[in-house]
This record gives sequence, structure tokens and C-alpha cells, in this order.
Amino acid sequence: MGRRFGWLWAAYAVSAYGSGLGFGAFPLIAVLALHAGPGQVSALSAVGPAVGALIAVRLAPWVEFHRKRPVMIAMDLTRFAAMATVPVAYALGRLGLVQLFVVSAVVAAAKIAFNAAGGAYLKLLVRSEDLLVANARFESTTWSSIAVGPPLGGAAIGLFGPVITVVADALSYLLSALGLTAIRGREEHPSAPGRSPRRAGELLDGWRHILTHPGLRALYLNTVLVSGLIMATEPLLAVLLLRRLGFPPWQYGLAFAAPCVGGLIGSRLARGVVARCGRDRVLRTVGALRAVWLIGLAFVGHGVAGLVTVMAVQFAIIVSMSLFTPVLATYRLEHTPARLVARTLSAWSIGQQACIATFSALGGLVADITGPRAALAAAGLLILASPLLLPRRQPPANIDGAEPKTTGPDPRQPIPSTASAPP
Repeated sequence: MGRRFGWLWAAYAVSAYGSGLGFGAFPLIAVLALHAGPGQVSALSAVGPAVGALIAVRLAPWVEFHRKRPVMIAMDLTRFAAMATVPVAYALGRLGLVQLFVVSAVVAAAKIAFNAAGGAYLKLLVRSEDLLVANARFESTTWSSIAVGPPLGGAAIGLFGPVITVVADALSYLLSALGLTAIRGREEHPSAPGRSPRRAGELLDGWRHILTHPGLRALYLNTVLVSGLIMATEPLLAVLLLRRLGFPPWQYGLAFAAPCVGGLIGSRLARGVVARCGRDRVLRTVGALRAVWLIGLAFVGHGVAGLVTVMAVQFAIIVSMSLFTPVLATYRLEHTPARLVARTLSAWSIGQQACIATFSALGGLVADITGPRAALAAAGLLILASPLLLPRRQPPANIDGAEPKTTGPDPRQPIPSTASAPP
């Protein structure tokens, strides 16, 4: 897919492995260094992403109407600067929950903007028939980084203290920015002819496209519900495993890392399974399978048996998610006009973050009243309803103003501006 895609993938991999090392760092810092309770840990996982999503609403048109690679570099540098404040404050004895809330919000907003720009840039960079392969490579990188990162991060925390993984995560954003600067090729400046990109309607164009497209609407509602419920269990598991059941940090990291081998399996299978079974069947069947495993986290116990239970549940979820996600990502790009890609991806991410924040806050409230195990059970039961939101039939890729499938640009040529296409 060309040298430029190689640099894009390498930059993503560096950032992903840094985030893998820092997986769950803020809940860990809150529990181990700041002695936070279930409600505070859940609030940390809820408030930061929620505020970040609100900031990203205003960023979406800005991302759409600017060159995508400079936007990605700027967002990497923003995350580096924000994350770097945490170890500095910890070393000075001034770290508190408020700072973690602020950093979490900034990082969440920058992540949404980066992913929106990255999706639009990917659509310009590779041919449409290569999108599934490209998305599968990103997905496999994500899961391999989580497989390797958390055990190393847990060991590093045990040796060097709770903020060492935040240092590694911050540096990974800096290295990612340097990798993105190495991508050659001219990217034309996108524009919106005849109108200001700052008008109020620009903020809603992404949601308007999603909600008026039958297939995207159903997948969006399903995905925000599933991701919200799954991610809401992370702070609850941190409290249950670290505080209630007494697991050491390295076992907590291992419980999330080892099952990520399933992410490599699922993402590598995506292209072959789609070729054999068809995209629509994969989206419906695997989309339903994602929902049946989460209830198992409510039955985690002490010792080796509890650790195995967590790992088995996570493995099943991750295989399903890693097979489903690249197919969904490819479908979403194919069914979105180039002029709306950044705003559509921003709207999608904002909805996910808002749902994660809502369910994390509710999970923390339920955990404070009944305990983390009951909150995990509630999440496991609610997610069983999510397959009802999956679409029954997928429309063709060129309906509702989306572009028909083409062979895409030659990755050796300059990247054209497609965001300036007439509406």
C-alpha cells in the first residue's frame, strides 16, 4: 500500500504500544496513589471523556477543513504535553484527582480529533479495495500492543512507581508525531466553497449523515451501547481486582493483556471471513456475539480461578470485537462521502465517549450502593439487548449521497483534496 501508509502504520504502532504500556494508568494511579474509591474511579473514567467529547464537537469542522496530517501531528503533540504534566506533578507531590480529570479530558478530545483526521487521511491514502486490509492491520496492532503493554506496564509500576507508564505513553505521542512528519507527499488544503466552515450546522453534519443512513444509524446505536457498557466495566474491575480481591498490579495487567492474543486472531481473520461469509452476515453474527460474554465478569473470584475467569471472558470479547471492528470501520468509510469523513468519525467517537461516560458514571453509582460485582452483573445483562439494534439488511454503498466504490488514488501520487467537493 505504499511507503506513506507504512509510515502512517508505524506512527500508529508507536502510539498504540505507548498506550498499551499505559493501559488503565489513571484508574491505577487513582486507586494506588490517591486512594480513590469506586465512585471516584468511575467518575474519572466518565467525566474526562465526557468533557473531551464536548470539546471535540467544536473541533470536528476544524478538522474537516484543514489538512489532515498536520492536524494529527498537532493532536499528538497536545497529548504529549498534557500527559507529561502528570509525572511532573507527582514528582512535586502535587498530583490530585482534579488534574487527572483535566488531563483525561484534553487527551480524550485530542484522541477524537486525531482519529477523525486519521480516518479521512487513510481514505485519501489507500485504494478502497485495500481499506479492509489497512483497518485490519491497525486493529491487530491495537490488540498486540495491549497484549504486550499491560504486563510490562504492571511490572514497571511495581519497580518504578505508578506514573512510569504515563511517561512512556507521553513519549509515544511525541514519537508518533515525528513519524507522521516523515510521510512524504503533498496534501491539498480542503475547503468548503461558498460558505463558512464555522456555521452552526457544520457541527451536526456528521450526526445528520449517520442518522439518515439506515445501515450507519443501526450500527452506530449498537456500537455506542456495546462500547459504553464494555468500557464502563474497566474501573469497576480495577476496584474489584485490586482492592476487593487483592490482585497485584502485574496480575491485573496480565488479566487484560493475555486475552489480547484474541485480537490478533480476529483481525487476521477479518478479510477471509468477509470473503467467505459476506460483510452483512459478519456484522450481524459477530455483532451479536460481542454481547454474550460480559456477564461472566460478575463471577470473578479469588486466586488463579478468578484470574482465569477474567482472561477467558476478555478473550471471547476481544476475538469478537477485533473481527467486527475493521469490517465496521471499512463499511463506515465506504458509506461516507469524503467531504464528511472527519465530521462523521468525530460524531461517531463523540457518541461513543458520551455513552462510555454515562455508563461509567452509572456504574460507579451502582457500585457505591451495591458493590462492583453487582454493577458488573448489571452491565452484563444490559448488553444482551444490544443485538436488537443491529441492521437487518445493509444498503448499497452509493446511497444517501455516499460515494460509489472506486479504485482509489495511486498511493505514489500527491494526495488530492476531496473535502472540497460540492455538497
